[in-house]
Amino acid sequence: MRPTRKTQVFSISSILVGLLVIPLVVLLVIFLVQPTAFSSSSSFSSSSWETTWNPVASNDTSNSRSNYSVPSSTEEIWQPQPSQAPVSTFANYQRGAQAPAPQIFGVDDEVQETITQQVEGPNKTLFISSSSHLEKLEASLGRARSSIREAAKVRNKTSTHQDPDYVPRGPIYRNPNAFHRSYLEMEKLFKIYVYEEGQVPIFHDGPCFHMYLTEGRFIHEMENGKLYRTTDPNQALVYFLPFSVVRMVQFLYLPDTYDRNGLKLAVIDYINLIAHKHPFWNRSLGADHFMLSCHDWGPFTTAFVPHLFHKSIRVLCNANTSEGFNPSKDASLPEIKLLTPEIPRLGGQPPSKRSTLAFFAGGLHGHIRYLLLNEWKGKDQDVLVYEKVPHGVSYEEMMKSSKFCLCPSGYEVASPRVVEAIYAECVPVLISDGYIPPFSDVLDWKSFSVQVPVKNISDMKNILMSISNRQYLRMQRRLKQVQRHFLMNGPPKRYDVFHMIVHSIWLRRLNIRIQDLLST
Repeated sequence: MRPTRKTQVFSISSILVGLLVIPLVVLLVIFLVQPTAFSSSSSFSSSSWETTWNPVASNDTSNSRSNYSVPSSTEEIWQPQPSQAPVSTFANYQRGAQAPAPQIFGVDDEVQETITQQVEGPNKTLFISSSSHLEKLEASLGRARSSIREAAKVRNKTSTHQDPDYVPRGPIYRNPNAFHRSYLEMEKLFKIYVYEEGQVPIFHDGPCFHMYLTEGRFIHEMENGKLYRTTDPNQALVYFLPFSVVRMVQFLYLPDTYDRNGLKLAVIDYINLIAHKHPFWNRSLGADHFMLSCHDWGPFTTAFVPHLFHKSIRVLCNANTSEGFNPSKDASLPEIKLLTPEIPRLGGQPPSKRSTLAFFAGGLHGHIRYLLLNEWKGKDQDVLVYEKVPHGVSYEEMMKSSKFCLCPSGYEVASPRVVEAIYAECVPVLISDGYIPPFSDVLDWKSFSVQVPVKNISDMKNILMSISNRQYLRMQRRLKQVQRHFLMNGPPKRYDVFHMIVHSIWLRRLNIRIQDLLST
């Protein structure tokens, strides 16, 4: 019997259905037997996590860092390996939901306004974001760069701009015009977003007195002040990670145990949380983010997150190049010690009444001070070096009556004596190796301070005696001019230490082009 037309159509349809269904069934069977065959190509690599690194003992800046693997390409987003994921430390002090499990972080649709392309490859994921906000911000930065370059070409000692508060001029500046134009552009354009995640006291808080006050006061100003902060992250040029290393040490470290695991987990968890909830860390791998710390362990703490160490802007008192401090992206933070909210009394004896050539008093902390005290303690009436000032003698008055104040590094490179000497108009003598003084992009420290290499400690007196009286008077006058940049005002005033810290961050943001990072 010949098949009817209806039977022919049914047979053809059955064949077509079979051709579609059979492959799907085969794929389903394969998936059930071996699900990893369909796992994302962006899964994290299974490289070893056991490599250890001590940032204090190494100058190496290669991609072999801490207990957490470092991506071999900028296209890889850093994260803890899932099998070694740290336990969340936010149970008691997180503001918001608990930190999610480590993962390759996606971009939150609610905060990503425009097109997002996900480029995948073996063990890597790169999010390339095209944003009208970002394009406008980068265009404004490009205009600022051009403006600053034009101002830098004017080599006279007076600024080309009118300013009601202050016109930078004189040899204390590397280029007064470039600094002034940069400062004005910063005031016009710079916006900082402060992440709200985290809870006090570890986050959004810090010490406001004594040794580490620059850390705490900056955090408090960013939290409570109105300068530079924006509540719209899409309008921000940089993003502040508001954790306090001082508070971490206070609350997460048990003294004398040498167990810093609590600090490690806190930093890792926090970056994990930020990268999960917001698109900005992944967009730049942290290059437009900054942290700030005056604690000696600031650099060490950042080493727990490789991109935080290598890419982010780290504002540190412990600005030691031998410990990984990179002046092209990191900024030196002045260490200031104040016991009261009041600005200390500035100045001291006039130059003609400063009877002591050089003065130092301080504990035996570190090998540099050991060399200094061993060489000069009690051996010269012109170079007065003490572990403790004699009974009845005022430390402050000794600084105010000395021509030069010795500022040797202790266990770490920074010393509050540098700013104390500036306040006392006692020419600071920096004795250190690898130390980058604060605001060195703007200030020419050689014009108002003396820098003595550690190897020349024994020749200290000859070095200072070789400075003519005329040269000394010039340096001392310049100290009066530079004081304004180291004053801790409340509230901040233009050109003071708060604004100078922000300006240091601004300069490093000018060196970054986010779109270049996205295209790599």
